Amino acid sequence: MELMMEEPRMNGLVPRGLREPEQSQAELDGFLPQPPPGNKAVQFSDFEGKTSLGMSVFNLSNAIMGSGILGLAYAMANTGVLLFLAFLLCMALLSAYSIHLLLTCASFIGIRAYEELGHRAFGTSGKVAAAGVICLHNIGAMSSYLYIIKSELPLVIRTLLDSKVTESSSWFLNGNVLIIIVSIGIILPLALMRHLGYLGYTSGLSLTFMVFFLASVIYKKFSIQCPLTSGNWTMEPRKGLNESCEVRLITINSQTAYTIPILAFAFVCHPEVLPIYTELHRPSQRRMQNVANMSIGAMFLMYGLTATFGYLTFFGHVEAEMLHMYSQTDLLILCVRLAVLMAVTLTVPVVLFPIRRAIQRLLFPSKAFSWPRHGTIALGLLTFVNILVIFVPNIRDIFGVIGATSAPSLIFILPSIFYIRIIPTAQESLISRPKIQAAAFAALGIVIMAMSLGFIFTDWAVTGQSKGAGH
Repeated sequence: MELMMEEPRMNGLVPRGLREPEQSQAELDGFLPQPPPGNKAVQFSDFEGKTSLGMSVFNLSNAIMGSGILGLAYAMANTGVLLFLAFLLCMALLSAYSIHLLLTCASFIGIRAYEELGHRAFGTSGKVAAAGVICLHNIGAMSSYLYIIKSELPLVIRTLLDSKVTESSSWFLNGNVLIIIVSIGIILPLALMRHLGYLGYTSGLSLTFMVFFLASVIYKKFSIQCPLTSGNWTMEPRKGLNESCEVRLITINSQTAYTIPILAFAFVCHPEVLPIYTELHRPSQRRMQNVANMSIGAMFLMYGLTATFGYLTFFGHVEAEMLHMYSQTDLLILCVRLAVLMAVTLTVPVVLFPIRRAIQRLLFPSKAFSWPRHGTIALGLLTFVNILVIFVPNIRDIFGVIGATSAPSLIFILPSIFYIRIIPTAQESLISRPKIQAAAFAALGIVIMAMSLGFIFTDWAVTGQSKGAGH
């Protein structure tokens, strides 16, 4: 991140024989790709990290866990339990492979920055493209989180007050005012932290809130009976879904194809991987891959349990926003809504860090760390995202457009082509198995991007709305 700018040996421009004292030669030989004979391996010298493995897992898990978790039960209703879990497992494994490609490239050239991988692979245009995709994706993620705060926090406050006050008569029920207050009072102070590792504590708190959300979903499954009733009326199932209380293991309908891009983007965390790697104590490719594997595994478990118990509660009645299915006056659900709001709020600073790092590397590549610049970029980004959320009324537009364009690039396409370009043919030829796998992985990303955009354009043409996936 921007902290690397103050190091005189930035970007790995040091004698190749140097290495960090914490890393044994056996470790380096085992986990760093070896360059062609006659050259020495490049070692990391960009920044000496001090963040523990546990804090790194918290930060990366928090970056993975998006607001899309609220719609996973609806996705399961459209695929069935077995098909959904199979898709989810495949995407988790593919995400771990994608991170493996990124870490291999970073270890080979000795630079832990997505933008610099683009520069090494394609020159200045590659650096600009990588930074642009990161900014596009993370601004979209920040926007979706703040939009949730804008739409849900007034409802929670109104329920807490148990009154009939209206938004027009009370400023504290105005979502636009509330996101500005939250941005200034909570998000901005956290975003001003100099090190991403410091956010490990708030990331751990955010994950705790989501564990409470999961526990509540599981509890509610056993307290809500099927068929579903509320007062004197019976909830009507959505057309095309399971209209009984029967568990369906495999379901194929007109909405099934939409779950592929939704699940493909469920584990996107790639803009945060290398910044977290930069600050990891005793860094090695294996150690950071362990961080990624533990984070992805934890989120796979949370996603799977949330979707399963949410689906088993509402079956074919489930909506795209699962929390809307519960009683809005239930005290437990009210606490859950507050917990989810706190979780997404504490995720925003983690998502902001890679954007600021990308801007620093593009506009101030040789400048030492500066608090005024550090704070100005954070304030500018939050101001821009607040303006975007206030004036873009439909969260589906944010989810769909951003998810369909930037997420496949970050997960599938860029890591693959970086790997093919950076790892020399003297070490791995273009027809070697690893590079063929990488090429196929990039092709899969292009297919998923085309599917996502196709679904969005079709929905806009038919209904004027988008069902595109977001983070």
